[in-house]
Amino acid sequence: MGWLAGVLILFFGLMASIALHELGHFSFAKLFGVRTTQFMVGFGPTLWSRHKGETEYGIKWIPLGGYIRMIGMLPPRKGDAPGQVRQVSTGPWQGLIESARGAALEEVGPNDGDRVFYSKKWWQKLIVMFAGPAMNIILAAVFFAILLMGLGTPEPQPVIGAVSKCVIPAGSNLTDCPANYTPTPAAKVGLKPGDRVVSYAGTKINSYDQLQSLIRGSGGQTVAVVVDRGGQNVPLQIPVTKNQLYDLDDPKKVVNVGFLGITPLQDRERQGPGEVAEYMGELTKHTAGALLRMPEKMVGVWKAAFTDEKRDPNGPIGVVGVSRLGGEIAASESPVVEKTAMFIALLGSLNLAVGLFNLVPLLPLDGGHMAGALLEALKKGFARLTGRPDPGYVDVAKALPVTYVMAAVLIVMGGLLIYADLVNPIRFNG
Repeated sequence: MGWLAGVLILFFGLMASIALHELGHFSFAKLFGVRTTQFMVGFGPTLWSRHKGETEYGIKWIPLGGYIRMIGMLPPRKGDAPGQVRQVSTGPWQGLIESARGAALEEVGPNDGDRVFYSKKWWQKLIVMFAGPAMNIILAAVFFAILLMGLGTPEPQPVIGAVSKCVIPAGSNLTDCPANYTPTPAAKVGLKPGDRVVSYAGTKINSYDQLQSLIRGSGGQTVAVVVDRGGQNVPLQIPVTKNQLYDLDDPKKVVNVGFLGITPLQDRERQGPGEVAEYMGELTKHTAGALLRMPEKMVGVWKAAFTDEKRDPNGPIGVVGVSRLGGEIAASESPVVEKTAMFIALLGSLNLAVGLFNLVPLLPLDGGHMAGALLEALKKGFARLTGRPDPGYVDVAKALPVTYVMAAVLIVMGGLLIYADLVNPIRFNG
């Protein structure tokens, strides 16, 4: 039951995010007077719909996205009579463009002259198309604000969570202590989970980072340590040993430093708006980098789908995989607050990824239409500077061949992700 609840939480959370993305487009299209005939979540056959005013609102069977239908997305060719497309002798691509242009113009009524998308000012078109990805980015910021400022983030405390029995160097394959093992300094002196380190070598301890730095710098020394155990201060003399550990600044580097053999207790600490902004900045940079490596990432998904290669936990994931991951999180034995935090973090990350992906300047993505609006602004600005006539709107219909190719790529990617999510899913390791 818990697994199903988790699946539904992530599925409907993702569907709500898609609906809000479309609401971003829809709100500004209405504001600028573009006639919008459909607002749909999903693709394919209609599951449910109703009309309100001039718009049909509905849900479709295939939950892989959504759309709003604005009339006049494709403009007539310059020189054509309003509402008509000239028939010309063309090649297959040109014929496809004119056919799509004609289908788009069939939706334009006699009173829609100023309500078509292509006739709007370039900055209005830019805002309409940017509003969808912007909604996802805003949602991501809201989710991360709830996560960091509301629930807080796990931070190591100067409190002992666990004591290691033996000294095991970094990079070792050992998971259990071998026979005749060397006990850790913490185990030798009897440190216990729950002990709070009050002072180390005479220095008052205020954070785990401070304690960790002091421990690493005191290898080979016997150090005076005071711990709070059940409200009583317990003084100890601890012979700190040295061990091979990963460097704090370069996790790939191994260094020989002081070692006590303790694991800190983790406790959630609420962060401020600055930390939220910093987190969003870092995650945006990481997500943008992943999008630039998308072809490489999809090759990895292909190999994982058709071979025994392990799936990259940081690679692309589809609706099926996200929902399945939600089920595994809900069915895990993690505390409720940790499950809640993971759901919020996952929804925030997905919204950020969807928002940034839609900014890619290729049709049929929102970024392609934004690029057309910006190109129109540049052409108009250049014409004003040089005293030339207003060049008018940019004919985005000319980019339809690229659009169809890109759409086919997106369909193949979506199908591959669904298959990979079924046969070799990304697993929750919490």
